[in-house]
Amino acid sequence: MKNLVILGGGYGGMRILNKLLPNDLPEDVSITLIDRVPYHCLKTEYYALAAGTISDQHIRVAFPEHPRLQVKYAEVTAINLEDQKVELQGDEFVQYDDLIIGLGCEDKYHNVPGADKFTYSIQSIEKSRATYQALNNLPAGSTVAIVGAGLSGVELASELAESRKDLKIKLFDRGNHILSAFSERLSTYVENWFDNHNVEIINNANITEVQKNVLYNHDEPIVCDAIVWTAGIQANRLVRDMDVEKDSMGRATVTPQHNLPGYENVYIVGDCASLPHAPSAQLAEGQAEQIVQVLQKRWKGEEPPESFPPIKLKGIIGSLGKKHGFGLVAERPITGRVARLLKSGILWMYKYHNG
Repeated sequence: MKNLVILGGGYGGMRILNKLLPNDLPEDVSITLIDRVPYHCLKTEYYALAAGTISDQHIRVAFPEHPRLQVKYAEVTAINLEDQKVELQGDEFVQYDDLIIGLGCEDKYHNVPGADKFTYSIQSIEKSRATYQALNNLPAGSTVAIVGAGLSGVELASELAESRKDLKIKLFDRGNHILSAFSERLSTYVENWFDNHNVEIINNANITEVQKNVLYNHDEPIVCDAIVWTAGIQANRLVRDMDVEKDSMGRATVTPQHNLPGYENVYIVGDCASLPHAPSAQLAEGQAEQIVQVLQKRWKGEEPPESFPPIKLKGIIGSLGKKHGFGLVAERPITGRVARLLKSGILWMYKYHNG
């Protein structure tokens, strides 16, 4: 019996499970899924969990069940490519025939002193819970600083502005406009929304240091009651520590078949793979579908496809609280209630289709 080991039950890992199970897994293959938590988490909604507008239960989806699927709840400590084993906390290990690494990403602190110690995060469900506790225990009139005005920072700031109108929210961004990945029209729309909801945007920020409850912008101290970091990501530490070719974000270089060069049985999916797109749930799922095709060919002793068509991304949508949103769909900008309804519908379809 061959053992396919999947590290991480995120969007990529979940799509692979749903493509292989229940009927497309060969009789001589079993699957071991290793994750720190006993369910798939909707990471795109961690901002709402941190802001206190949804409960933990709303962003959980059960893993599929199958006689040849074993789910292990464990912390991965090392990946041994030569011995084909995954080492776990507590001196345990799991042997693999094929390995899929989908461990996701971590915050990138850009060598800012104190940022890793004195800021909160929404990069994992555990950290989002801690951020929720910190933000929702703040007394009225407290100041919350959010560093980074990409999609995560904007969604967190807007959700918090609606749920805790008594807080003073400051959103720090390095550029002239927030949401630098979007058009100026969309950036301006979101900036106007923040103006109307009393969120202060600090453009051209340069965070030089973080101390406990103090944020230094251009070396000028700003006293805050809580600081949340949403200013960049990098590949999971385990991938960054692997002796393989990587890009500047620590993501592993992969072949057109999504495996590590020199290791055709080791695949990288999602935020840990170096691809010509920004990391996203859609990208991980598109990659996962191609990896399943490669696995099924190789399990039959056949050559996998030499290449795949580019993964088509349908667009990106962000929320501004519970009633408004913004985004690009088929490269067309959309704003307002339609964008928010569309995001809610996509989320509902994903959760109940998978659950």
